[in-house]
Order: sequence, then structure tokens, then C-alpha cells
Amino acid sequence: MTRETYTGPITRWTIYAAGLLVTLLLAQCAGERASRPVTLKGSDTMVILGQRWAETYMAHHPHATIQVTGGGSGTGIAALINGTTDICQASRPMKDEEKQQIAQKYGAPPIETLVAKDGLSIYLNEKNPVKELSFAQLKDIYTGQVTNWKQVGGASAPITCYGRENNSGTYTFFKEHVLGNADYAPGVQALPGTAAVVNAVAKDANSIGYGGAAYAQGVHDCAVKKDASSPAVLPSEATVHDGSYPIARGLFWYTRKAPEGAIKDFVDFALSDSGQALAKEVGYFPAR
Repeated sequence: MTRETYTGPITRWTIYAAGLLVTLLLAQCAGERASRPVTLKGSDTMVILGQRWAETYMAHHPHATIQVTGGGSGTGIAALINGTTDICQASRPMKDEEKQQIAQKYGAPPIETLVAKDGLSIYLNEKNPVKELSFAQLKDIYTGQVTNWKQVGGASAPITCYGRENNSGTYTFFKEHVLGNADYAPGVQALPGTAAVVNAVAKDANSIGYGGAAYAQGVHDCAVKKDASSPAVLPSEATVHDGSYPIARGLFWYTRKAPEGAIKDFVDFALSDSGQALAKEVGYFPAR
């Protein structure tokens, strides 16, 4: 059997039909590229950063779709384990048991990428005269041993403590690194996001809260001392990178395997000079 080829005249209709076929094929390819969104889920601290990266990336890649949702680092890690997100945003390192769950389910441990840094901030109301607190004082406040601002150099007024819910990476990081794994006092009011903590502190003259540096609007940062003999330090790019700010932390992306395809392109963008510049614009600090 021989294969026949078209040898008839090339008419205007022939050219139109060929062009239409090419257009349909290109549209199909474009549709395939756009049909599979890249999903990010996790840290509420990192939502504004992930959204900024996503918006900028999509503006330069019209066929890309990046979906960013919060819920807390714990929620993002659970989604990564369950296979319902491509990238987990976490404001704390994954625990060994969480990494083991991924290794057991997918055959290898997750890939950790440091995408930015944060100076975990202590928020005080702008009317509060207290300018600095030590780790010991913060621990006493959040465990209920100190209940009045007069005990730490302020006015005589009861302290109202705001914090995060227990699925938050910020909650876990603060508990481990500042409270030394001691339990929070029952009176600490747990709020669902950093923005909610900032709003509460901004409205309450006797309150204290903690969260990401990028959210510190309408409140004042309290300088932090590692111990009584240490200098009081405010969070900044310099103090976070040289380690002098004692509550500096990494902000991480986790993937189930080494990023590839559209996911790798997006990770590479976040780590690029322009991506890291966006991290600074949001209020965080470059990864390196």
C-alpha cells in the first residue's frame, strides 16, 4: 500500500485550512500549559510573600497559574504529605517525623528550599512606653508568670497577650525558641493570622503580640535581648543576617521531590535577584 500525498493546487482555502489547524494546535498546547496550576499552601506569615511572587510571575508568564492559600504551616505540611499541594510554605523547619512521613509515602524525604528570612517581631501598642524585653521576660509574660507591665518597666496595667493558633509555624517557633517549650498561659488569646494579631495589638494599649516583620504596621517593634547582659536588638536585614537579632528565622518552601517543570521555574524566580527584591519590598529579608 502506497501513501498518497496531496498534489492538487494550493488554493486560498488550502492555506486557510492549514493556518486554522496550526492555530488550533497552538491553542491546545497553550491550554495544556495553563490547565495545571502550581499550588502553594501553608504559612499565614508567608501568604503575602507567596502572593506577591505569584502575581509578579504570572504577569510575565501569561499561561501560568499560581494558587496561594494559607491555613498555617502545619496545614501546608499536611497538604504536602497528602499530595494536595505542590509547594508547602512553612515559617518553621519541618519536624523529623513529618519528613519521615513523606519519605515513607513517596520514597524520599522532602526538598527544603530557604526562600527568605524573617525577624520574628514582638509587637507592642504605639502608646506602650516599654522599648525592650529579654527572652526571660517574654517567657514570663507568655507563660503567665508576669501579668502587669509594671513588672517589666512599664505602667501599672494588666498585660493582654495575643498569639497564634497551634497549627501555626510561628506559634511553634516562638514556643520552642523563646518559651523553651514551656506551655503558653491559658489567658493567651490565639488568633488565626498575623494580621489579626497586629490589629488586636494596635487597638489595645496594654497588649503584646508576635509575628512576621512584614506585618508590623500601626504597632511598634520591641527590641529583644537574648539575656540580661545582651544588647537589645531590633529586627532588620543586617541584624537578621548577622544573627544579632535573637529571633531570626528562615522561611521555607518544601516540595515532595526536586522541583521540575513549572514548579522549578517558579522556585527559580523566587530565588532570583528580582524575586529576592520582592521579598524585601514585602517586608522580609533575602534568603542570602
